[in-house]
Amino acid sequence: MLQRRFFRIGAGIALILLIVYLGTLVDFIFTPIASLISLTIVPLLITAFLYYPLRPVVNYMEKKKLKRSYSILLMYLIVIIILAIFSIIGWPTLRDQVTSFIENAPRFTQSIITQIQLLQQNPTIQQYIPAENNQEMIAKLTEYLNTIFDWLSVHISSMFSFISNFVLVVATVPIMLYYLLKDDKRLSPQLLKLFPAGHKEDGKAMLDEMDDSLSSFIAGRVLVNLALCVLLYIGFLIIDLPYSLLLVFLAFFLNFIPYIGAILSAVPVAIVGLIESPAMGIWAIVIVIIAQMIQNNLLEPIIFGKQLDIHPFTIVVLLLVGGDMGGILGMLLVIPLYMVVKIGIVHIYGMYLKDKMNHNFDDHQNKPNNDSIFKL
Repeated sequence: MLQRRFFRIGAGIALILLIVYLGTLVDFIFTPIASLISLTIVPLLITAFLYYPLRPVVNYMEKKKLKRSYSILLMYLIVIIILAIFSIIGWPTLRDQVTSFIENAPRFTQSIITQIQLLQQNPTIQQYIPAENNQEMIAKLTEYLNTIFDWLSVHISSMFSFISNFVLVVATVPIMLYYLLKDDKRLSPQLLKLFPAGHKEDGKAMLDEMDDSLSSFIAGRVLVNLALCVLLYIGFLIIDLPYSLLLVFLAFFLNFIPYIGAILSAVPVAIVGLIESPAMGIWAIVIVIIAQMIQNNLLEPIIFGKQLDIHPFTIVVLLLVGGDMGGILGMLLVIPLYMVVKIGIVHIYGMYLKDKMNHNFDDHQNKPNNDSIFKL
């Protein structure tokens, strides 16, 4: 029995791998599909990030007897006003800081090395750093810093390149977002049609759990990150940290990444502060720590309705895979995708077990009762 099951599963896996391999040989079919995905992934991502925070507001307006379509248009008007204010006040500053950061990135390494060399002249620090190790330490540090700045320059440029694709975003996001919000209550019944007749309730439970998990993760994280960025920006303005708006912008996106995101967003802050002076670097890190403490101990318990039901080790592995495959965008997408896939697998396996138990029960009911026949 076990051998037959093992060979059956092995044959299924081999067949799937064969189909995948044959698919890679048919470029004229999959190349357009890959191009379509690469074009739509950013608008879909932006739509999802707007859909989950805006949906509760639209639902609240509808409960107050305002038609759903009017509620959505009112939300659009508010968003347009906010974007118009940002385009006038914030966007020119952000654009200039991005351009300046990318142009000056090659010189940042030397600035940091100069600051470190000045620190090494301090008698207190000299007793902890032997003189013979200075050159080796500076050479390794220079290599690491060059790698970090190259990584930051590439990813900042790529991030702004897809965000700045204004025509594609404006042409698709408002339309997709409008119909998602308008037909929100019709979407689940349409998806339930894909499930067999005996599993409608199971399918509804699966879709509801997926929706709750995504809503908690995306909407909650958007609110938490916005509050965190406000705290960071106020602190950076107080100490007059260069590239403050750019650093806050990076922190907003990087903090969507659980655990690692807080560290990734703190690294450029520390480096930019250290370029100015060691004291500036220390104050910048202090502000980040205070803001993170307020976020973890005050904001997250209030805003988040449901914590991630994923082991930290699994999250780290997923982030490594997502970062290797898709950079920052891959790290942003991998956790929500894993949540959806995990919930789907658990519920589908539960449906399979339910069918198997019902099948065995039916077989037992239809089996002749030998004891009764013998008594007759």
